[in-house]
Amino acid sequence: MSTETQPRTDRDTPTTGDRLVRVGVVVFFVGALATLVTVAPLFLDVHPFPSYAYLICMLMGVGFLIAGAGVLLTIAEQRRAARG
Repeated sequence: MSTETQPRTDRDTPTTGDRLVRVGVVVFFVGALATLVTVAPLFLDVHPFPSYAYLICMLMGVGFLIAGAGVLLTIAEQRRAARG
């Protein structure tokens, strides 16, 4: 078995768009987890969380927008590279 390493290509290096997608996914999952935690008291018949807890659930939408912006930025970078 050979231990040679493959040469790095431009596709192996993460771009700004790739980083935005990763951050967006993390923010989305934090918002999804907050949504599950916030909705749980409704099914468990306990006192609901204060209203600011519901604002944390909005991170789901924010993460979706960040990831979408990352995808659009990646598309723009790839088009720019294809033209040049």
